[in-house]
Amino acid sequence: MARGRATLWALAGLLGALSALFLFWQIRGPVDFVLPLRATKLAALVLVGAATGIATVLFQTVAANRLLTPGIVGFDALFVFLQTGLVLMLGGLAVAGLPAFARFLGETALLMLAATALFGLLMRRDAGDVVRMILTGVILGVLLRGLAEMAQRLLAPSEYAVVQQAMFASFGAVERDQLAVAALVLALAGAAALRMAPALDVAGLGRPMARGLGLDHDRVVFLALALVAALVAVSTALVGPITFLGLLAASLGRVVAGSDRHALSLPAAALSGAAILVAGQVVFERLLGMQSTLAVLVEFFGGLLFLALVLRRRRG
Repeated sequence: MARGRATLWALAGLLGALSALFLFWQIRGPVDFVLPLRATKLAALVLVGAATGIATVLFQTVAANRLLTPGIVGFDALFVFLQTGLVLMLGGLAVAGLPAFARFLGETALLMLAATALFGLLMRRDAGDVVRMILTGVILGVLLRGLAEMAQRLLAPSEYAVVQQAMFASFGAVERDQLAVAALVLALAGAAALRMAPALDVAGLGRPMARGLGLDHDRVVFLALALVAALVAVSTALVGPITFLGLLAASLGRVVAGSDRHALSLPAAALSGAAILVAGQVVFERLLGMQSTLAVLVEFFGGLLFLALVLRRRRG
């Protein structure tokens, strides 16, 4: 345990160094103007990375599968479908003119409501419905993507550009009031997840064994999924979807922590997710000269990790 805590402190130090590098490297122009802009973007990177890492560890514990991420149940598809529907009904100019904070709150509330309804409906009787929930999420995701693509064909090129911009994660248009809400949700959900860490350790043993040890497994699973819904909803509404970030953060967090205990793996995944995004943004802005997007980098390496995990499991 002491070794794990020391590793967490080292990972936090790495994140601090990367953050300082992002803030001050190649800073030009009026510092009073540039530094607050970088600080806002840095806060978005850290919050989204931490929220996604925690949500993925929780989801993988509930699903008893380390290849899955919350995006598998259709969060990303729902977000794209929502953006397409707004543009189709209101028009591109009207959507672009909506107050950013009100739009963020509305999207967050809708994503949380949809996720909670799905989890509550499918897990109302017992937590053995996790597999059915995942399969239903996959089917809903395919359906929503198909409907979104069909609706996008009805849009004018200028309106489609508005939808296309929302389909990829962007950290450059985040406002401070949105960050305050995201930080509050992350703090509350993160504290709740850490408080549940011992119960999550037992839940990870499987439903029969957990119930045999006296754990109310169904309740723990539902509470964990509620936290996943809150974390994924706020991070997706804040910057947009990043499918494979959670897989990278959770896998790296477990390797760094060297333990499956949630008291270590949860903060390790949060720090890993934040470090991945901050390091990726440094590469994106400083080394690639803005010639690519951060989401492309994350999805590329996340896809490679997913294939490696699948191949390793198949060999095993």
